[in-house]
Formats: sequence, structure tokens, C-alpha cells
Amino acid sequence: MFLFIISACSHEEDIDTKEDKSLSSQHVEVPSEIFTSEKQNSVIDEEEMKQSIKTYLDSHEELDNASSPFQDIIYEGKELNEEELEKFAQITKLTKENDENFTNYLSNNTLPEDYQVEAERISQYITAYNEVLYELDEILRDFSDDGNKGEFPKVDILSIMTKMDVVNGREQKTIEDFLEKKEIKTKAFGRDNN
Repeated sequence: MFLFIISACSHEEDIDTKEDKSLSSQHVEVPSEIFTSEKQNSVIDEEEMKQSIKTYLDSHEELDNASSPFQDIIYEGKELNEEELEKFAQITKLTKENDENFTNYLSNNTLPEDYQVEAERISQYITAYNEVLYELDEILRDFSDDGNKGEFPKVDILSIMTKMDVVNGREQKTIEDFLEKKEIKTKAFGRDNN
């Protein structure tokens, strides 16, 4: 099962890599904008909520695209150089901050009634997606390190499978339907609408 997950993810990355060779790790610019909000105990109106979702999803997409070349290097079993490690660490830090900021925004404010459930769905989906990538990257690094020593790394399959339950095509379709219904234009999910 574990090997299937890794090979499926690796296969998906291989397809993306073959389709878009234009961005190498040397040309990656770390995105400068992520979702932030200082609002606490506020009532959020619909227009602000739409903009908040757009900013969060657009930031996620930019960070995900920026991390791709580094993930490709890792999946190929190669090591990142010092500059690449710094960039990748910065992208990972911003990705986690983006998720945390949006989650806090949702939980500390009153959202428009018909946005509460779907905004939380979006937050859970993107956060779980990012956590799966962090765990797979860690597993691949451990697998490479331990494989060189003739050992097999310990894998928390249950943790990965739990997150994979959230990150699936059905959930993504539900999110995309909501975005379309509310006319939220975002570049997330390959929509490329600004």
C-alpha cells in the first residue's frame, strides 16, 4: 500500500515535470504574499470573505508551484544544495503560515452563514494536502538515507491515509463547485482565473 502511494505521487510528479520543464530550482522566486489577517471577533461580510478565500487559495497555488522543482529533486533521489535548501525551507515556512493564518481567521471571526462550512472545507483540504506532501517528502528522505544503510524507515501509514481521505477528487470537486457558485476567481486547482 505504501509503495503504491509513493509510486502514485511520484508518477503524478513525473507527469507534471515532463509537461513543465521551464521552471528549475535556480529560477524559483519565493512568493512574497500569503494570507494574513489581524481580525479578531469581527463579523466578516461576503465580499471580504470571497477576497480572503481567493488570497488564501492563490497563495497556496503560488507556494505549491514554487516548491515543485525542489520536490522533483527530492523525488529523483538527489540532494538539495544550500541555496535550494534555504529557498525550500522558506517556501515550507510560508505554506505553514498561510494555512495557520487562514485557519485562525476562520475560527476567530463570524463568517457569512453560507460560507462557514465551505470555508472550513477549503482550509481542511489545503492543510491536509500540504501535510501529505510534508510527510511524503520526509518519508522519501528517510527512505533514501536509511536505504543507503540497508534499513527500512518507519512509516506512519495511518496518518497519511487519514489525510488522503480529506484530499480526494470528490472533496476538490465540492470545493470547485462552491467557488463557481460564489463566483470566486482563483488560480487554485489549475483554474488560472485572476
